[in-house]
Parts: sequence; C-alpha cells; structure tokens
Amino acid sequence: MSRPVEDVVRDLVADGIDVVRVSYPDLIGIERGRDVLVEQLPGAVAHGLSFCRAVYHTTPQGDTVEVPGGLDAGLPDIRVRPDLSTLAKLPWEDGVASCLGEAYEPSGDDLCPEAPREVLRRALLKLGDVGLTAVAGPEFEYYLCEPDPSAPTGWRRYADAPGNVYTSGRKGDPDGHVLRVLRHLRDLGLGVTMGNHEFGGGQFEINLDHSAALDAADRAFRFKSAVQEIARVDGMLATFMAKPFNDQDGSGFHLHLSCLDAEGRNVFEGTEPDGLSDTAHHAIAGVLEHAPALAALLNPTINSYKRFGPDSLAPWLIDWGLDNRSAMVRIPPERGAASRLEVRLGDASANPYLGMAGLVAAVYLGVRDKLSAPAPLEGYGYDAAKAPMLPGDLPTALDALAADTALIEVLGEPFVTAFLTYKRDEVARFGRHVTDWEFREYSYHL
Repeated sequence: MSRPVEDVVRDLVADGIDVVRVSYPDLIGIERGRDVLVEQLPGAVAHGLSFCRAVYHTTPQGDTVEVPGGLDAGLPDIRVRPDLSTLAKLPWEDGVASCLGEAYEPSGDDLCPEAPREVLRRALLKLGDVGLTAVAGPEFEYYLCEPDPSAPTGWRRYADAPGNVYTSGRKGDPDGHVLRVLRHLRDLGLGVTMGNHEFGGGQFEINLDHSAALDAADRAFRFKSAVQEIARVDGMLATFMAKPFNDQDGSGFHLHLSCLDAEGRNVFEGTEPDGLSDTAHHAIAGVLEHAPALAALLNPTINSYKRFGPDSLAPWLIDWGLDNRSAMVRIPPERGAASRLEVRLGDASANPYLGMAGLVAAVYLGVRDKLSAPAPLEGYGYDAAKAPMLPGDLPTALDALAADTALIEVLGEPFVTAFLTYKRDEVARFGRHVTDWEFREYSYHL
C-alpha cells in the first residue's frame, strides 16, 4: 500500500530535501521532467504535471516531428504523475530527490500508448500469457570526453590511451571517474555492481544487477541519465552514442535475459547437450526471427549502423552461440538458475525500455509459436555464408519493423506508428545534411 503523500513530504523535509525532480523518458530515451518544490508535491501527485504531448516527438535539436496526436491535434497535454515508490536522494545535488513519472492521457485515466514504460509493460503482459516473467540485467558502455576548444566537436576523449581494456584504477582513469560514478549510483539505489575501462580510449563499462524487467529498465534509464549528469557536474561529457569516433570501437548495450515460471523457476534451465531447455531454444529462435525489426529498436540511430561490421565484436549476422562473443545472441557458460541469453545486438544509444520491450515481445512470440532455433555458431563469426545479415542501415531496419506484424501487435500499433514516423523524419533530415566527409571528399577536386 502506498504511503500518504503528506507523510512522504514530511520525511523529505526532515532529510533536507526541498525539491523533487520528476523525470520520464521520451520516445528515444532522453530524460524529460520538471523540478517540483516539495510543498507542491501533493498537488503534483493528485493532478499530475502537464506536459505537451509532442515532447515524445521532439528531436535532439528541438524540432517537433509530425507524429499523429501531436501537431495535427493542436499540441495537446499529457499528465505525468510522480511515482513516489521510486523516490531517491540525488547524491551529487544537495537538497534534491528524484523519482520517475508515469505518463497519462489528458483524462488522467489511461496511460499514453507511446510512453516507453507502458510499451514495455504491454510486452510483459503478453509474456505473462504464456506463464512467464522476464528478468533482465543490462550492461552499458559509454565514452567520457573532456573539453577541447581546438577539436572540431569541442571535445576530446578523456585519458585517451590505448591498451586499457579491462583495467581499473588511475592508469586508464586518472581522475577516478569510475569510482565516483559507482559510489554515486550505489547511493542512488540503482543496483550497479561493477565498472571498468573498455577497449576505446576514454570508454568505460558499468554493469547493473539483474531484476524484474520493468525494474531493470527503470534502473537502466536512470543510470544513463545519472552518468551524463555526473559528467556534467565534472565539466565533462558522457555520451552513449553508438559510435562517436571513427578510429575507436562503438559502445554496446548488452542485455542478459531469462524467464521465470509462476513458481520462480528459471525455465531456460535444461539438460544436455547444451544445458538449455526447449523454452530457451524457442526464446532464442524468437529473437533471431524478429532480429531485423529489433534492430530498429536496439540500434535506433543513423550512427548505430557504423558500429556494425566484421571483426568489430559487435553483431553483424543473425546468429547465436555458446559462450561466443562474435554471435548476436551469446549463451553465457553458467547453467542452472543462472541460465540466460545475452543479447548483444543493442548499442548504448537505445532507449532501454523499448529495447527490452522488443526483446520480450520476440521471446514471447518464439515461445508462443514454439519456434526452432538453428544450430549454434561454431568458432569465430562474421562469415556471411553461415547466417543472414542484420540490416545495414536505419531505413532497412525501420522497413523490417513496419513489416513485422506479429511484433507490432505485441508492442502496440500507436507506439510503432509514432516511432516509425519519428525515425523516418530523422533519416530524411540526415539525407539533406551536408557532412564534413562530403566537403573533404569532393570540394577540392570537384
């Protein structure tokens, strides 16, 4: 039973909190929200906070895309109600606590169908139709950059030195960034477990513990926002862009996923020859079957597809393997209650709610339809003769999503329509933009 908001306010004031930051993800996972003075919190809970619905359709550059229900409807409101069960004190911001917000239609009764949290909830309900619940453990990589007025972008990679993969301490992190972030996120209650330097100069990875999928997505969303905010406090830039640099690897979003039955047993646990159950094989097959459409959700930007390619340790083919990091779906070596899929398709720019929703939907369809998985990959991957290729660009992935009627039915047509409209506008805008590569390639000789 939820506590009366007046009791929550009293406890916040006693703890020195005078502002509550209510935040929620937009369509592409950007944190949107409002800072609410604590004495105004009861009204925010009772009536919700009004936001223009087109916030879901607003680009990173501030333009509004003509998604149905936004501009064509006169830019109506949504109501965002604070979810006080998610309240947590911000360790790096004195006097401020934060919580997630739940987005409702103007009537205040129905949840917004394109709200990412609701899209995931819808997929989880469908998974429940086959008697399963999903458990997820996210892993994110990101780059940390420091200001450099002489650089074309204004930023350079922090502590940019080669060979620091899987290192910790001041060798690859002279300012102690990872230690600071781990401690802040622990105190925020996000269930972070560990962190290390990754392959690229200035690239880091931080892992989150596994939990029920909606909770895992909530923590992943807050994690990304928190890392970016902590970097800003330090005068730096943390970016989850898929591939920000031509000469370095991209950043992944790897998701460990398992399913439990009504008694809480891991239904992926099986017997020889590979220690996986029939249900696990059906789940793998579902992810492979719907991988082209999933790419639109897990690799959602123009830039995402520059991370792919042979010998990149990012997926290139639609395949799976036993403890094989060159496969799109890796099965880690643990078995029994720890049996799980590690889906390596996603990049760090993905909205964690939508990425998880797509994977849960694909697992549901694979289990429901008892799909059969092909034989696992043997040896090092990236041989296009062995498996179909993933989409090579965002337009191809969007077309695959638009054609995947089974996945659309699970995720909800209003959301998919909004997502496709938004992303196709992104593709069109990029197609009209003159890049530095074009100027360098053509200007002198042509």
